[in-house]
Amino acid sequence: MQLYPAHAAESLEFNKVCDLLRHKCRTDAARERVDNIRFHIHKDHMERELLQANEFKNIIACNDHFPNDFTRNLHKELKLLGITGAVLTGEQMLSFLQLALTIRDILLWFKKHDGLFVNLEALTEKLAYEKKISEIITTVIDESGIVRDTASKELMSIRSELGKVRYESRRTFEGVIRKLNKQGYLADISESFMNGRRTAAVLAEYKRIVKGILHGESDTQKTVFIEPEETIELNIEIFSLERAETREIHRILVQATKDLGQFAPLLTSYYTLCGIYDYIRAKALLATDMNASMPRLSPHPVLQLIKAYHPLLLLHNKQHSKPTIPLTLTLDRQNRILIISGPNAGGKTVSMKTVGLLQLMVQAGLLIPADENSEVGVFRQLMVQIGDTQSIEHELSTYSAHLQDMKHYMDFANGKTLFFIDELGSGSDPNLGGAFAEAIVEDLAQKHALGIITTHYLNLKVMAGKVRGIFNGAMAFDEEKLEPLYKLSIGKPGSSYTFAIAQRSGLPAAVIERARQLTQREHFKLDKMLHQTEQQSVRLTDKEKELDRLLKENEKLKKNYEELSDKEKLRQQQETLRLQNKIKKEELDYLRDTERKFKQIIQDWKKTENKQDVINAAENVLFRKKQIQNNAAAARKADKNYEIAGGKPKIGDLVRNKENHQVGSLIELKDKKATVKIGNLPFKVNIDEWIVVRKKEEKKQTPNSK
Repeated sequence: MQLYPAHAAESLEFNKVCDLLRHKCRTDAARERVDNIRFHIHKDHMERELLQANEFKNIIACNDHFPNDFTRNLHKELKLLGITGAVLTGEQMLSFLQLALTIRDILLWFKKHDGLFVNLEALTEKLAYEKKISEIITTVIDESGIVRDTASKELMSIRSELGKVRYESRRTFEGVIRKLNKQGYLADISESFMNGRRTAAVLAEYKRIVKGILHGESDTQKTVFIEPEETIELNIEIFSLERAETREIHRILVQATKDLGQFAPLLTSYYTLCGIYDYIRAKALLATDMNASMPRLSPHPVLQLIKAYHPLLLLHNKQHSKPTIPLTLTLDRQNRILIISGPNAGGKTVSMKTVGLLQLMVQAGLLIPADENSEVGVFRQLMVQIGDTQSIEHELSTYSAHLQDMKHYMDFANGKTLFFIDELGSGSDPNLGGAFAEAIVEDLAQKHALGIITTHYLNLKVMAGKVRGIFNGAMAFDEEKLEPLYKLSIGKPGSSYTFAIAQRSGLPAAVIERARQLTQREHFKLDKMLHQTEQQSVRLTDKEKELDRLLKENEKLKKNYEELSDKEKLRQQQETLRLQNKIKKEELDYLRDTERKFKQIIQDWKKTENKQDVINAAENVLFRKKQIQNNAAAARKADKNYEIAGGKPKIGDLVRNKENHQVGSLIELKDKKATVKIGNLPFKVNIDEWIVVRKKEEKKQTPNSK
């Protein structure tokens, strides 16, 4: 992407975002990538980097640990691998071992998370873990970076002999110390090390008595340090063996470095990959802080931001527990140039910077604090004119420098250019500056460039209705509180609130009124109209919020009503089902009773000679003919022949049905189930539906019998 001027990214504060990103890096390799960050002009490159950052962000959100823990700088060591005869220390070799094991762990991690993070895993596509690297290092180096005794037979032999001689020297020296101590020749400290040799601390007056090599004396000259004669030969032998050990260790390390050298390209790839993953991790951490997401990408120069935030302002307000107002706007082929107007310190420049900064972040592969349904396209040029462009070096005034920038815009702007101009036409006579500004905007519109312009010029505000592709935006202002709302409204121009802000600043009322009188009538009338329109819009917005609240409350009440209605419908359904079950039970009882009656009719048909009575009984059963009357008649007949005896029924009692008044003999009783014999047929019944009776004739005969 071509930037104009050279400091365009700094004007949009992209360097501050890079500073935040750099602090998230753990390795020099990742920090170097931040310093050399580039803006892509191909959608595929942008998409790949954004997907990688988004996948790492998901890993962090899931509290999963990605095993990229190698953070050491190995630039120097990698160069040494390519130099013939170079030698790495044990500690440096240990770093290469850790690097190789890190790559092994990363590959195993991707294998464990098979296919979940395809864009991050794609970075390892051409890499494989080489076991021989670990074998070369672990064969000669232990966990502390010390060359192992087993690194060579010669080293093992030297160290074995060295151990024996050191033991003998120590035993001999301790014997000398005990002897000198008994003789009273030793000072208080008894022994010390001088020139790498173990010496006895002898009182100065006995220095000629104790035989050995004098290595020095104390500052007070009361103590001398003598290497005992008995250990001189042993110490010489130790020194010789130590030199032999050093030579052998150097030979082993040279050979190990040479063996590792054949894997220098692979180790370089390992190191590069770890730096890339650390860089991606830093982007993911920054995105997490900003609650950033990946927008939809378009190969065309288009920009649709939904609930977007200026990242630096968002983080600052978040730190101070302050709210941040989001931004929503669209720049496309139909709406190419946005003219933002409104009061000073109302957020015009911040809104413009938000759009420019987010565009740079996306083309640099960084996630942005905006709704994931936002859409960001690809621009090949980005031009920025923000702040004072006065050039002392080239003796240019602010307005001259401003026009020079505009010349560059008109010379090179095209349909793939995104531009930002703060206070177009400022620094000159208002009338002339406004005329030039209008001409510049018309030219940029004809070139199909996309961009944002902030202004106070009224003639630019009215261009939206005259020039195709130009549309207005206004920064809201609360006139009652005399303070900006920092909210961008698209579709209408805004007032500069010059007089309202002057009143807020405490200027005398007489001065403000005089300024009103001096203001051109048409200019003041138009500004007043914009003023009134914007205030009506603010009030309308408040009413819309109240209406939204009422609608939400209505939806809530509607939902509650539907829940209650559903409960009532369920209750009614349950009640209907209960009644249906009751009707079905009554029908079943009726069928059972009908069956019983037909059995009785069959018995009566066989016994009686009056077949008509049996036929009539059958008709009553089949058609329920005069059922109520028949039941009443049966009740009267039963009352004529039987009377209620009461009491609990027992086997042998006469019982009468409470509903149809038939009389039978109780022949079996078990709980509430019973068997009643009516005529010659037994029937299973519920005893609760029957009462105990007795014949009236039996009642009359009882006294005579007595």
